[in-house]
Amino acid sequence: MTDRVYPSTKPNGTTHPTPAAPTVNPPPAKAHALYNPTRHPYRPTPTSRHRHKHQRHFSCRRCFCLTCFWSILILIAILLLAAIASAAFYVLYRPHRPLFSVTSLKISTFNLTTTPSDDSTHLTTRINITLSAKNPNKKIIFLYDPMSITVLSNSVNLSNGSFANFTNSPDNISIIHTSMGLNSQVLDADSLNSLKSDLKRKNGLPMEIVMDTMVGVKMEKLKMKKIGIRVKCDGIHGLVPKAKKTVTPAVANTSNAKCKVDLRIKIFKWTF
Repeated sequence: MTDRVYPSTKPNGTTHPTPAAPTVNPPPAKAHALYNPTRHPYRPTPTSRHRHKHQRHFSCRRCFCLTCFWSILILIAILLLAAIASAAFYVLYRPHRPLFSVTSLKISTFNLTTTPSDDSTHLTTRINITLSAKNPNKKIIFLYDPMSITVLSNSVNLSNGSFANFTNSPDNISIIHTSMGLNSQVLDADSLNSLKSDLKRKNGLPMEIVMDTMVGVKMEKLKMKKIGIRVKCDGIHGLVPKAKKTVTPAVANTSNAKCKVDLRIKIFKWTF
């Protein structure tokens, strides 16, 4: 039986050095950021798409501002030219409104009749009026359309009439004379009471003349579009004939009568 030989655990004469383990340096400690109130916050740089969108928005706003600026400038220029043209027109022609005055008003018939069957009251009148229309301009001609004429007493209609069209030359006076009236016009209770109350006045029945027409303006070869006017003449006090049938009409007092001319401008359905 043979004996087993085991290697010796002792090192030989030549020994090999043991390699040293690599040293690993620990990661440096993360420094804590200190709070600085004056430091601006970090903002990322916008991308190219955001930058393009911002530039396009700025360009649109700039175009809008330029459009508003030029629009306002053109409007100011138009208003300035209109003001210059108006001033030149006024210097050349010196325009004035036509002047109206009441020459006379005569009442030949004024009857209130009550019907027993229906207890209604009817008004029958015949009134003659004479007015004058003066053109105070020296280079302007007024062209009048047929005018409607109404005589009122505190909004109660006393007579209706009309007058034909006419031309009023520069610095000239045209006479408007017409005879008009009502034939058995039915009055309501309010109109009847108002009329009876006014008939008791000592100075006579208060009356008003209202005329509506269209008038055009002609200056040499220039002819403007016709516009509406309303003429109101008040301050008239009429005396009613005592007899139902009389030859001599009652003459109204027109010494304090004054006439006013107003423009009638239509905008859509409203009249000013």
